[in-house]
Amino acid sequence: MIEAEVHLSLHNFLRSQAGFPSWPHHLTMARLVARALRLGRSALIQVGAVCGYQGRYRTSFIASALMWHGPVIIVATETVQQLLLRVEIPRLQQWLQVNKPIRTGDVWPNPEFQGILLTSPEAWLKGQLTSADNFPQGIPTIIDGVDDLEDWVRDQLTRDIQPQDWDQLILACPEQAETIRAARIELTSELFKHPANPYECYLISQSETDILTKLYTVLESASGVPEVWQQFWQQLPSEQNHPPSSSPLLFWATIARRQGLFSLHYAPIELGEILAPIWQRQPVVLIGSALEPETEAPLFQERLGLDDLTCLKFASDSQSEAIQLYIPYKLPLPNTPEFQAAFIHKVRTLVCLSATAPGLTVLLVGDVPLKAQVGAILASEFGSRVQVEKTCLDENGILVSGWEFWREHQAVLPAPQLLVIATLPLPSLEHPLVAGRVAHYKRSHQDWFRLFLLPTALNELQRAVAPVRENQGIVALLDSRVVNRSYGSQILNVLSPLARLNYLDPSLFAPSGEENSA
Repeated sequence: MIEAEVHLSLHNFLRSQAGFPSWPHHLTMARLVARALRLGRSALIQVGAVCGYQGRYRTSFIASALMWHGPVIIVATETVQQLLLRVEIPRLQQWLQVNKPIRTGDVWPNPEFQGILLTSPEAWLKGQLTSADNFPQGIPTIIDGVDDLEDWVRDQLTRDIQPQDWDQLILACPEQAETIRAARIELTSELFKHPANPYECYLISQSETDILTKLYTVLESASGVPEVWQQFWQQLPSEQNHPPSSSPLLFWATIARRQGLFSLHYAPIELGEILAPIWQRQPVVLIGSALEPETEAPLFQERLGLDDLTCLKFASDSQSEAIQLYIPYKLPLPNTPEFQAAFIHKVRTLVCLSATAPGLTVLLVGDVPLKAQVGAILASEFGSRVQVEKTCLDENGILVSGWEFWREHQAVLPAPQLLVIATLPLPSLEHPLVAGRVAHYKRSHQDWFRLFLLPTALNELQRAVAPVRENQGIVALLDSRVVNRSYGSQILNVLSPLARLNYLDPSLFAPSGEENSA
């Protein structure tokens, strides 16, 4: 069977590679992927946050895909595709002596193609979510990095009304030009009344919906209305309009205050029903790093409409991946006025204690104004060592970053010897899109914290900490909710393996700090 062939070949390959980064689960993962290809049964694999960050697991599924006799689609980001094309695939092709054709592109090459197609998540999802016949059904598909799958899908399903679409509407309906301009001015006035927030986006209010609905009643009988506007009005909930789709939608606006411009957007809140038919068209192997604590990742499966999967989750290496975790007990809670001053004082203490230690220091601050303030305060004391969301850093630089920037760039930055986390990465209810999804959960009488906020934070936290595990560095988590809230135990569980630190001392950052703190 293919499983046995892959196991033997990959085993011999790994033994032949002197200095090849070790991962104890290569053979198990390769066998499961090979089994999924042979049986046509979908699988969900969680490789762990550290392995996901390092990407070592990719050797396993590439070996299975190369040795499988039929065609395979591999869905991966452009960065990962280049890594596979330059390193993983040539190395394994040479060892395995297989000449399976490899292609990259946004569509299936031809009906007779029996090789491997590398394609982007955007291209693959576009082909699956539209009527375009870009990818034949039934071809086994491996999707890498599914921690971000929900965001990829939402990006594909988001529809927009951009400033230029108003101009196109005026050109298409010249007789109603003045009415359209008046509606645009009125809508601009309403949107710009919203108080400024760091995200510059806002859920569309009822008064703003009424302006759009009124414009629709004027243009309903007009001919030649652009397709983008027809689709928008079909989805906009109102008594005069067609009923909205069965999947609840979120409508919001983004504004550019300096330019006086705005854009409208809408996207489904729930994805499960939309995606469920996709998983029936072909067997899929979904590979993520740390989706959920449970092997079956039940919440992930439900949100994405997955069913009947073989699930596997690999354990962490407790000996080599332990972090040193410092959580102060008496720091004020993040939602109190006292938190900001106490947090900045604690950050200065940590940075000063670690000042003589070699290596990168990273401060993760989700609050946008606080991030800028911390950057300015530290820069006044430590100079050019401090950079806010930049990748050009000194050898012992101090990076002040938000969660998204750190996630996107951690692979190209050195592993930090100190990671300071201001607050847990719980999605902020101040963000209109988060508030909109929470409101939907509340309307459905569902536990929005357990089903949405907490799982998102647990996944983000594990991925953020993964680089620190390479050198068993120090993580300072300055959010006292970890010790004061019932869900704190779940936070500590996903951060394991760890060694708790109850004090701060310069010796912790010395080369022999690990022995001293044992």
